[in-house]
Amino acid sequence: MDTDLANSPGVTRCGNVEFRWGERTYIMGIVNVSPDSFSGDGVSSVDAAVAQGKRLVSEGAHIIDVGGESTRPGAQPITIEEELRRVLPAIERLTSELPVPVSIDTYKAEVAHRAIAAGARIINDIWGLKRDQRLARVAAEARVPLIITQNQRDSQFNDFFTELMAGIQKSIQLALDAGVEWNNIIVDPGVGFGKTVEQNLEIIRRLAELKALGRPILLGTSRKSFIGDVLGLPTEQRLEGTAATVAIGIANGADIIRVHDVAQMVLVVKMSDAVVRGKTTR
Repeated sequence: MDTDLANSPGVTRCGNVEFRWGERTYIMGIVNVSPDSFSGDGVSSVDAAVAQGKRLVSEGAHIIDVGGESTRPGAQPITIEEELRRVLPAIERLTSELPVPVSIDTYKAEVAHRAIAAGARIINDIWGLKRDQRLARVAAEARVPLIITQNQRDSQFNDFFTELMAGIQKSIQLALDAGVEWNNIIVDPGVGFGKTVEQNLEIIRRLAELKALGRPILLGTSRKSFIGDVLGLPTEQRLEGTAATVAIGIANGADIIRVHDVAQMVLVVKMSDAVVRGKTTR
């Protein structure tokens, strides 16, 4: 990666919306159209997906992330055709009825391409271009932001944080080589994706070190199993644990938080931004 590029994250434009990194923390609300979502909040109809998206925006979400394939450990992959059947009708409706950008949570280039054609304006790749590098070309040609997630489910770490950083740097370079604009790259350290409880906690503790990459950081901890492991609580009782990770994540440099419970996290973000950024008005 060209080290000259590793400077202030600047501004990312997404349709008619500007994300001005460093000025505030942005909130990504989750709409799962997969019946086996780990969080238990998956919806099975377009109307339900639209209603959920509208509710999350009314609560304060700046982005709505639509996923059609469960990312929980052990989930069975689905075909491209099935994923398209789940996500396209929801994206078409959401993008026509919401004032905020919609992202597509997929690692498949064909799904991303069709979702962009349906109105999505961000690609969220949970495999960080490991599974389908063509996805970077889709983002480049559409000139849309690409979220690169570090995913370790296919191998184990030998030197955890060094390899985490190197993996993200490699994915950033793949995106740049495919023509993705520097300002359109967002990084996600991939909490929960093949990491141990201790490694997930270390990511949050050392999140500020990812600022060396020069790109905005997305943090997705909402309701994840490491919170349940620490607190001994089931998925539906992890709100306070999620709130703690969000607040500490913002203090350590998170620019976007991806969450299920938008209404509650809006308050956490507002208080955290007041402390960290000196921002007391919205």
